[in-house]
Amino acid sequence: MLPSLLIVDDEKNTRDALEQLLNAEYEIFLAKNFGEALSLMGNEKFDIILTDLRMAGKNGMFVVEEALHRPYNPICIVMSAYGSVETAVEAIKHGAYDFVTKPLDFEKLEMLMRRSLATRRERKEKASATVPAAAKKVVAPSSSFSPDAIIGKSAAIADAIGRIERVAKSNATVLLEGETGTGKELFANAVHHFSRRANGPFVPIHCASLQKNLLESELFGHEKGAFTGAEGRRIGLFEAANGGTIFFDEIGEIDVQTQIKLLRFLETKTFSRVGSSENISVDVRIVCATNKNLQRLVAQGLFREDLLYRLNVVSVEIPPLRDRRGDIPLLLDYYAKIFAKVNDTGTVDFSPEAMALLLSYKWPGNVRELRNFCEGAVVFYGGQKLGVGDMDKKFLCESLQSQ
Repeated sequence: MLPSLLIVDDEKNTRDALEQLLNAEYEIFLAKNFGEALSLMGNEKFDIILTDLRMAGKNGMFVVEEALHRPYNPICIVMSAYGSVETAVEAIKHGAYDFVTKPLDFEKLEMLMRRSLATRRERKEKASATVPAAAKKVVAPSSSFSPDAIIGKSAAIADAIGRIERVAKSNATVLLEGETGTGKELFANAVHHFSRRANGPFVPIHCASLQKNLLESELFGHEKGAFTGAEGRRIGLFEAANGGTIFFDEIGEIDVQTQIKLLRFLETKTFSRVGSSENISVDVRIVCATNKNLQRLVAQGLFREDLLYRLNVVSVEIPPLRDRRGDIPLLLDYYAKIFAKVNDTGTVDFSPEAMALLLSYKWPGNVRELRNFCEGAVVFYGGQKLGVGDMDKKFLCESLQSQ
């Protein structure tokens, strides 16, 4: 029996695209507003509720609050085109399992939903256990998330997966290093899922997208009146991530002052909100990612050396796509099928000549660039075979130069 999924979104195109993408794995129900969602929640028992945040009338937070009052306790995932760290914290505080931004990363969403189902199943197993000792048993990582979620069979990717699986079982801080587009957040999710914290929240922080003068408040929270505009107490991401994992994407972007507070947390496991001297203790694992050379930043005085030592307890290098060329056909096939389903078109085949060109290309944007290329190929050539002459001239030129 397929798990049940309620999709709540006032945009018909989004509802239809998600239904096409997920209907092979879930029994899907659709609602365009809070009222329809409420009616369906009263008649069906859902495993997952995927709701948009901003909708006419009552928004997605009301959907989450209503869902969590249901005895069947569904997993709630919030999505929004107006993504921000503040909104993510608010969603998690309201009981959401996680938060995703639009335009949706379908690979990440599918992985997140598989992980959420595993979490729900583990919660049920723990709740139904009758042997007292079972309550103390450490639940093993679920097999619903496997290395197959990371597409590739090359030696380079297999080595990275193996290191992730080994380090995940510890509480060590992990530093993921790799170029832009290699999938570092996907690996960070894997660290969390394979860990003993899999039932806790996974809170991603994209440091480069945050205003540096607000980063400290976002991380640690603030008290009323701590600075201009602080009209009330605010819980930060560290408190929201208690019992789980916090992921710093592009850790090299944080300012020196915030680095000092982060270092103090790593040393003491405590922090204080902005505008307060009260120490707060939380149980949070830190995973970081960077596409910069942190040693070089240390030499330039932009990154603290003592913080680097604390973060770099275990490092995992995520290989660039040019070092795992054998995975390119697998990735092309994977994304072609996804985008064909989303766009309600046939998949795209590649002529031997086109595939040879794609295999020789250096892919400076790595998997993200390949994904975008594949989406365009499906849009223009879905149901057809793509030849060398059909490829974008700029891409073709760069491919030839890279040979």
